[in-house]
Amino acid sequence: MLEVNALACGGRCCLDIALPAVAVDTAPVPPWLDRLVAGGTPAEIAEVLLQLVQARPECAAASVLLWLDGEPTPMLLGASCPDPDGGILARAALASGSHAWDEDHLRVAVPLAPPVRAVLLVTLIQPRIGPSLLAALDPPLRVAAPLLTRALKWTDLESANARLSHSEQLQRALFAISDLAGSERDMPDLLRGIHAIVGSLMYAENFFIVLHDAERDTIRFLYFADVEDTTPRDPAREIPLASREHTLTWYVIRDGLPLMGRTSELQQQVSGPLLVYGPDSYDWLGVPMLRDGQVRGALVVQSYRADVCYTPADRALLSFVASHILTALDRKLGQDELEKVVRLRTLELADANRGLQLEILERQRAERLQAALFQIAQLATADISQVAFYERVHGVVGQLLNATNFFIALLSETREALEFPYFVDGQARGNPARPLARGLSEYVLRHGQPLLGATRDMELLAERGEVELIGVGPPAVCWLGVPLIVGDEVIGLVAVQSYTPSVVYGAADQELLSFVGSQIANSLNRRRSALIQQRAFAQLEQRVQERTTELRREIGERERIQEQLKHQVMHDALTGLPNRGYLRERLERVLGLLRREPTRHAALLYLDVDRFKVINDSLGHLAGDAMLKEVAARLQACVRDPDLVARLAGDEFAILLEDVPQPETAIKVAQRILAMLGMPMLIAGKEIEPSASIGIAIADAHYQQSDEVLRDADVALYRAKAQGRKRFEMFDASLQKRAIDVLAMEHDLRMALHNDQFEPYFQPIQHLDSGEVMGYEALIRWNHPQRGLLGPGEFLEIAEESGSIEAIDWWMFEHSCTLAARELSGDSYLTINVSPLHFRRPDLCERLREMLRRTGLPPSRLVLEVTEGSLLDDPEGVRRILATLREDGVGAALDDFGTGYSSLSYLHTFPLRIVKIDRSFVARLGIADGNSDAVVVSILALARALGIEAVAEGIETATQRDTLLAMGCRYGQGYLLGRPAPIGAWGNKGKQGSE
Repeated sequence: MLEVNALACGGRCCLDIALPAVAVDTAPVPPWLDRLVAGGTPAEIAEVLLQLVQARPECAAASVLLWLDGEPTPMLLGASCPDPDGGILARAALASGSHAWDEDHLRVAVPLAPPVRAVLLVTLIQPRIGPSLLAALDPPLRVAAPLLTRALKWTDLESANARLSHSEQLQRALFAISDLAGSERDMPDLLRGIHAIVGSLMYAENFFIVLHDAERDTIRFLYFADVEDTTPRDPAREIPLASREHTLTWYVIRDGLPLMGRTSELQQQVSGPLLVYGPDSYDWLGVPMLRDGQVRGALVVQSYRADVCYTPADRALLSFVASHILTALDRKLGQDELEKVVRLRTLELADANRGLQLEILERQRAERLQAALFQIAQLATADISQVAFYERVHGVVGQLLNATNFFIALLSETREALEFPYFVDGQARGNPARPLARGLSEYVLRHGQPLLGATRDMELLAERGEVELIGVGPPAVCWLGVPLIVGDEVIGLVAVQSYTPSVVYGAADQELLSFVGSQIANSLNRRRSALIQQRAFAQLEQRVQERTTELRREIGERERIQEQLKHQVMHDALTGLPNRGYLRERLERVLGLLRREPTRHAALLYLDVDRFKVINDSLGHLAGDAMLKEVAARLQACVRDPDLVARLAGDEFAILLEDVPQPETAIKVAQRILAMLGMPMLIAGKEIEPSASIGIAIADAHYQQSDEVLRDADVALYRAKAQGRKRFEMFDASLQKRAIDVLAMEHDLRMALHNDQFEPYFQPIQHLDSGEVMGYEALIRWNHPQRGLLGPGEFLEIAEESGSIEAIDWWMFEHSCTLAARELSGDSYLTINVSPLHFRRPDLCERLREMLRRTGLPPSRLVLEVTEGSLLDDPEGVRRILATLREDGVGAALDDFGTGYSSLSYLHTFPLRIVKIDRSFVARLGIADGNSDAVVVSILALARALGIEAVAEGIETATQRDTLLAMGCRYGQGYLLGRPAPIGAWGNKGKQGSE
C-alpha cells in the first residue's frame, strides 16, 4: 500500500488517504497523483481526471456530471453544452453502481465516488475499446474517488459556514435597528444609522426611504442619499403620489412588489410605461415596506457603477429588513409625534387660560348686551305705535351707550327730502324735515356705510368736498351714524352725537348701533310690507292660477325628457338595443326570481362577431356600424318577448332568455342565431357572409350576482372562439377550471422566460427534387417542468393575451439566430415567425440589426415569416419596414398564403422573397371534388412571374411531393421531409434528404 498525505491548497482541508499498492519502492510517483492531491475543489479534481482521460488515444471526448446536494440539474464539467443522452447514461450508472454502456459501445458512464453523485462520461473513437481504457484509468479513478468525496464535503461545509455568517450578520443588523428605534437619537441621526446598517448588508451608497400615506395618497422622502442626485429632499414635504406616476417608486408602492435590475430589465417587470426620474442608475433595487398587507412605503438602493449589481439574495434580504425598518420608523415617529402633541397641548392650555379670563369679561358684557338686544327684538314685534316704538328703542340704546342726542332720519317717498320721525337733542324734541343736502346724514345715505368721526375727521371730509358743515347750534365733538338698509336699498339712518369731549364713541358703539339700525329697518319694512301685501294678494291669486297651468305643461315636458334621457342612458346609441347597464339590471331581477322559484332556469348567450376588426379595417367604420345594425336586427328576429337582446360593447352582444325549461331551448336559439347571422348581407356594396361565436351560461338559483353569469358566459364564448369560431359552447365546470389553468399558465410562462425553459426546434426546407436542405424554419418548444415538451399551440395564445408574447418572441429570435450562425451550414437560410404586434414597434429594424450583430448571423441568411394579418394591420407601415430590412439583406416570406382576403395583391405590392403555400391546399391535392390543384398551379405561376420562391407547407406523403414536383414546385417542408427537432439533430452542416 502507498500512504499519501496531502495538504489541500489554501489550507482548506487535510487529506490522509490510503491508496492501493502501486509499487512505490520501484516506480516513481506518477505526475497525475500530485495534481489530483493538489486539487482542492471538485471542479479541480474533475479537471485533472478529464486531462488524463482525454490524453488517452482511445478517447474522443469526455465530461464529468456532478449533482450537488439539493440541485436537480447536474453541474457539467468539460463540455460546452448538456447532452440529454449522456445524462440518461449517467443516471443508469448511478442507479446500478457500475459502468453503463450505450447500445453501440461508443460511450461509457463510470460512477466516481458513491454515494456522491458524480459520473465520468467517455466517448470512444471506435466501439468496444473501452475495457482497455478503463483498465488504464483504474488507478487514478480509485485515487480520485475519496479525494472527490472529501472535496464535496468540504464544499458543503464552506457553504453552510457562509450561510451561518450571513444569518449572524443579518441578526446583528436587526438588533442594531431595534436599538436605534429605542434610543434617544433624533430622527436624522436614526435614519443615518439605518443607512449604515443597510450598507453593512449590501452596497447602499445610494439609498432612500419613502413613506406612503394611503389616506391622502401622498409620499414623503424621509431619507435620501445619492452621489449623483444631490438635490435636497424635505422630509416633511408631502408629494402627491400621482405626480410620480409610472416611476419605479410609484410601481413599487402601487403594486406592492419588489423591482430589481437595469432600466431595460425593469421595463419588462412593470405593468405599464416606465419614466426615469432623476439620473439613470446602472442597477436598481426597490422593495415595499408592508404593514398588515398595506404598503406603507419603500426602501430603494441603486448603483451607478458597472461593477456593482444586485442579486436575488439582496432583494430577499432588503425585503426582510424592510419590515423591521418600518417597525423602527413607526416607533420613532410615534414618539416624536407624542412629544410634539404634548408641547402643542401645553401651549394650547396656556392660551386657553388667557382666553378664559378674557371670555369671562366679554361674557359679562355680552350678557348686558344680550338683554338689551332681546328688548329691541321684542319691540320690533310689539303691537305699539311707531312713536312709542322709537321712544322705547331710544331708552334701550341709552342703557348701552350715551344717547342723549339721538335721532332717526328717513328718506321721503320721492327720495328728495330727509324726514326725522324721531329727533332728540339734549332736552329739546322736534320733528324737523329738510331737502337733501351734503351733510353728514346724506354722506351715510350716499355710501350706505356707518360713519364714526370726531371734529377733525369731519373737517377732513369737508376739505375733500364730501360734506358741508353748515348747521344749527354748536358742532358735535363726536358723531356716529349707521344706515337703515332694507334689502339692497338704503331708506334712512340712525345717529347719536356728543357735544362734550368726555363722551366719545368707539367701534363697539358703532357695532351696537348698526344692530339697532337693522332692527329699526326690519320694523319699518314689515309695516310697509303689510300694506303692500294686501294689494298683492289679489294679484297673487291670479298669478298662481296662471303659473299652475304653466307648471303642469313644464312637468309633462320634463317627464317626457326624463324618459328620453333614461332610454338614452340604458340603450346603445348605434343599434337602439339595451346596453350593458340595462342588461345587468334585468339580469338581477331574473336572478331574484330564480332564487324565489328554484325550479326555474334562465340562459345568457354571450355573442361576438367573428373577424369584425377585419371588416372595420377593410371597409371602414361606417361599414362596420352598418354591419352592427344589421346584426342587431337579425338577433331581435331570433327571440321573442320577454327575451332581451343587448349590445355590450363593440361587436359583443348578449341575449337573455328569461325562461329556459331545459338547456336544449338555449341551444336551439343559438343554432337559430348562427343560421340567421350566416346569411349573406350587403355592406358598402360588398356581399359579406358574417359569422359569430356564442357562449351559453344556464342561470339557476345558485347564481348570486349578474356579473357571475356574464363571467361564465364570457368563459364559454372564449372557448367557442378557441375551438374555431362560428359555433357555440355551453359553460361547465371544466371551462371554469381551464380559465383558472390559464392564470397558472401565465405564471408558468413568466417563470419559463426567467429559467430559460424554451428551446428552438428547426424544420428543414428542402429542394423537392434533390433533397438538398435550403433552409430551416425555427419553431418554439417549451420544456415544461411538469407537463413535458409543449408545442406553440398549447401556450402562444395565452402568451399573447397575457402580454408576454413579445419577450418570448425576442428570446426565440436571439437563440435561433445564435444556433443557426454556430451550427447550420453557411449557405442555408433561417426563417422566423414575426407576429403583427412587432410591426407596430418603431424600433423593429434597429433591434433586428442589433440582434444580428450580437449573434453573428449574416442578414442574407435571415427571412422573416409574416402573416396576412400583419399586412392588414398597417399595410404602408409594414411595406416600409420590409423594404428597409430588404436593403439590409433580410428577406421576407408570406406565410399561409391563399387563406386570407386579398392574398394575391400582397405578391405585387410587398418586397417578398418567399411565398409559402398553405398546408390546407397541399393536403387536398389530387382530390376530385376540390380545386386545390388549380389554386396551387396558379400560385406557382404567379410566383414564377414575380421572381418569388414558392415553398409548399405540410408535405406528409410521397404522393403530395410527386404531385408538387409535377406542377413545378421546387421547394417544400413537412413531416415527410423532416420533423422539427433540436439543433443537434441537424449537425454543424445540416442534413440532406428526408427523414
